[in-house]
Amino acid sequence: MLAIKLIFWFSVFIIFYSYIGYGILIWLLVKIKRIFANNQPEPPGRYLPTVTLITAVYNEAIIIQKKIENTFALSYPREQLRILFIADGSTDETVEILQKFPSVEVLYQPEREGKVAAINRAMQYVDSEIVVFCDGNTFLNTNCIEYLVRHYADVKVGAVAGEKKIIDTSGDTNVAGEGEGLYWKYESFLKRMDSEFYTVVGAAGELFSIRTSLYHPVDKNILLDDFMISLRICMEGYRVVYEPRAYAAEEPSESLMDEQKRKVRISAGGIQSVILLKGLLNIFKYGKLSFQYISHRVLRWIACPPLLPLMFVLNIFIVYKQTQPVYTAVLIGQIVFYGAAFTGWILNFYNIKIKALYVPYYFLFMNVAMYLGMIRYYKKSQSVLWEKANRKIVHHK
Repeated sequence: MLAIKLIFWFSVFIIFYSYIGYGILIWLLVKIKRIFANNQPEPPGRYLPTVTLITAVYNEAIIIQKKIENTFALSYPREQLRILFIADGSTDETVEILQKFPSVEVLYQPEREGKVAAINRAMQYVDSEIVVFCDGNTFLNTNCIEYLVRHYADVKVGAVAGEKKIIDTSGDTNVAGEGEGLYWKYESFLKRMDSEFYTVVGAAGELFSIRTSLYHPVDKNILLDDFMISLRICMEGYRVVYEPRAYAAEEPSESLMDEQKRKVRISAGGIQSVILLKGLLNIFKYGKLSFQYISHRVLRWIACPPLLPLMFVLNIFIVYKQTQPVYTAVLIGQIVFYGAAFTGWILNFYNIKIKALYVPYYFLFMNVAMYLGMIRYYKKSQSVLWEKANRKIVHHK
């Protein structure tokens, strides 16, 4: 029984630390760092290297016009900015619409080999100092490139990640969309803390940038290209900085099934990334980077999914064998939490939104996606080709 209790409390600790404890710890570490750190000047306000903005798109005819207008509205000096779209495999009118704009460079081939292969091909045409990546269904704020590139005045910075914002202006977001928005707000907080402590551990593909000289072709079988590119830059001794004033706005997934497709793919990619980046688990070699990587990513992707059901089963067994108030209280708490998640799932089908249910619902939803992602990865059934999630389409300025 002692061994069972130890495993139970170990599970409780890892799950709590991964989702809440690390956020508290990194916040405290940043507070301590601020006390002892020298007052370092802010990056220069006007550092304007040459930039190539690469946008990988696939069958985005319904939104590509708005995307181009958004790109043209960027305030970065036009002579310093090159706009490059790659639309491999598109079968709708995406390419034709893009080709109407002389200042937009378009790369296209009929074969669709996936986003990684497209980016590898596009990078062969890049000769600028900095390259910025973004997605075809995201909209950038006007000054985002200036905010990103100013950090490259520091030679230790190898990449800069922007912020992903989940925005819905239609007023009818489903529970999946609300949960997704809350999740990204918490992730944004963690990225701010990670960046200030040492480095961001993984950039979001919706908006991130790198020094062109640090780009190395990524294997076309990689599922999370943005994550792998940014972490490999970290492993070379550079930092990835988080810049929340540069953001990519994206609508929430239109339905639970659409969001599930995206999460399952990310989960499969997370498993793949941990295996391929196994060297990063060596905290004696990578120090702070390994600490952040394990705490923020590995535990969520690898440890928590199996520990959650294990903790629940062990809790039931312990209460069955020995009725003790603390174990009974934890079990009741788990039952209430999962009951709230299940209720949120049921109400989602009736488009009934109760804010108190967003967190338990989306938490459980993410971990179910983790299980499905694990299965897909080990069965080798996850394609590198994105199965696009439907997004709400609204007007952007």
